[in-house]
Amino acid sequence: MSEDTAAFPAPERGAQGSSAVPSSEDVAQLPTTDQPVSRAGRNLRAAIGVGVGLVAVVVASLLMWRPAFLGVLTAAILVAVVELARALAKGGFSAPLVPLLVGAFAMEALAWTRGPTGLLTGFFLTALAVLLWRLAGGPVGYRKDAAAGVLTALYVPFLAGFAVLLLVPDDGAARVLAFIVTVVASDVGGYAAGVLFGKHSMAPSISPKKSWEGMAGSVLACMLVATPIIVLALDGPWWGGLLFGAALAVSATVGDLAESLIKRDLRIKDMGDLLPGHGGIMDRLDSLLPSAATAYLLLAVLVPV
Repeated sequence: MSEDTAAFPAPERGAQGSSAVPSSEDVAQLPTTDQPVSRAGRNLRAAIGVGVGLVAVVVASLLMWRPAFLGVLTAAILVAVVELARALAKGGFSAPLVPLLVGAFAMEALAWTRGPTGLLTGFFLTALAVLLWRLAGGPVGYRKDAAAGVLTALYVPFLAGFAVLLLVPDDGAARVLAFIVTVVASDVGGYAAGVLFGKHSMAPSISPKKSWEGMAGSVLACMLVATPIIVLALDGPWWGGLLFGAALAVSATVGDLAESLIKRDLRIKDMGDLLPGHGGIMDRLDSLLPSAATAYLLLAVLVPV
């Protein structure tokens, strides 16, 4: 998640509905830190360290043995499903966790072994399992809980399944790297341009720090990074690299905004706290999930197997 897409919770309400505004004395007593903090309120040193570590794990798994990346991805998706379910519970939604976890594992396995048909079949079976599992809880809240479960299945494991589909071909490692590196470029380019030039807010009610200047930086960075990868690693056309980069910049931004909207509605800052400086696993997947589907569909046309 880039700096200018960070979501902050809405002000908490007191018993009478008034905003809880800290006094000057309260602010003065808050603990201080000499750790570098970004404009998004993050510990920048921790965020960079964790980010580098995550990239190293992903690249190592791809280069050593492709199924190893499948294992890393599946583990991350299972954690993300738990994080999203717990976050939704804070808003009064009780997504059935057991069928979601089983279904998430099944979707990634079916995508690897049976391709797009397997992924789609896994999603429908998971959605059906969610609806049936929730029946045991009775009619009260059934619709919202079932909807939360289906949303979780669609948002996390189904979209992640497209990353698995990217991995399947013989050049799957290059396809996955093209997708991930381009999304990382979107985050870095958007952060840099937003900090240096950001003046015009893109979606102030959802993500106040996200600017149109940051979006332009994301598009430019993605194009510059994606084009040589598409041409040199995948033998695709140069214009395909420009199209791929621009499309993933848009999909990554949409992913950022979608998760920010959910978090604002739930009045939370992060989906979890597993990763210092980043929040939870889900907070790192927000821009990757929709971009995986975008990358798969574009590469199927630009660089068919």
